[in-house]
Formats: sequence, structure tokens, C-alpha cells
Amino acid sequence: MKLDTLEKLYISELRDLYSAENQLLKALPKMAKGASSPELKDAFEKHLEQTKGHIERLEQLFEQLDESPKGKTCHGMKGLIEEGSEILEEDGEESVLDAGIIVAAQKVEHYEIASYGSVRTFANLLGKDEEARLLQSTLDEESETNEILNRLAESIVNPEAVSETESADAGSNR
Repeated sequence: MKLDTLEKLYISELRDLYSAENQLLKALPKMAKGASSPELKDAFEKHLEQTKGHIERLEQLFEQLDESPKGKTCHGMKGLIEEGSEILEEDGEESVLDAGIIVAAQKVEHYEIASYGSVRTFANLLGKDEEARLLQSTLDEESETNEILNRLAESIVNPEAVSETESADAGSNR
């Protein structure tokens, strides 16, 4: 597809998001399984359900546009998921690994926030108010997930990681 109009770029970016969300749909159960914190597992399970809704919204948009959602691979998400998978394969203290999983998950959320914000802006500029509203709903959920991850990191996971690290350090100094 030649990107010679904002409409074509909009559709291309929506396809990229569709690919990204479908990749995430497969990765989130692995992230939930790899997390040791019950609260973190729960956050991933809830985001999995939201992700299913994000895919449904995108499919609705493609139906309204009379376009196929398929045909593009989101290499950005592919790389972020590969990077996150590396932390799942590491050995270490559970809370430290959970802190690493949160970092990987927040990278994904920030990528999605940037992408949804951009396509929402395109929809607004193209006069696609209903599409912009649907995209804003997803953007709001992605931002909410990022905030949940922030709260988990700050209040539970990172303090536990510090505590485990101090205990491990004290044990190695004997």
C-alpha cells in the first residue's frame, strides 16, 4: 500500500495495532504464569480480557472501514514480547523477576499508548468521530493498565525486590 494519504496511514497503523494486540493475546498468559505476585498475575489476567475487547473494537473499526485487519506484522510488539520473554526465562529472586516483568509490561503499555494516541488523532483529523471514540476507550484502558502496573511496582513488587536483595546480600556477606 502506498502511504500517500492520512487515511492510508491510519489504516496501516490500525493493522499494526491489530497485529500487536493479537501477539499480546498470546503473550499475556505466559506473563501471568511467570509472575509470582498474585496481584501481578491478576493484573495480567484482567488485561488479557481487556485485550480481547481491544481486538473486537479494532475488528469493528475495520468493518466500518470495509477493510481487512490482516496483512501487517507489528515488529515493534514482536521485539517487546521477545525482550519480555527473556526475563521469564531467567533464574532469580521471585520479586526481582516480577519487577523485571513489570518493566517489560510497561514497555508494551507505553508502545500501545503511543500507537493508540496517534491513530485516535488521525481519526479525529479525518472526521471519524465514532472511530476516535472507540480508540479513546482503548487508549484509556491501556493508560489504566499502565497505572495499575505503576502502583504494583511502587507498593508491592519493588519494595519486596529490595527486601529480597538485601537479604541475599546479607547472606553473601557472611
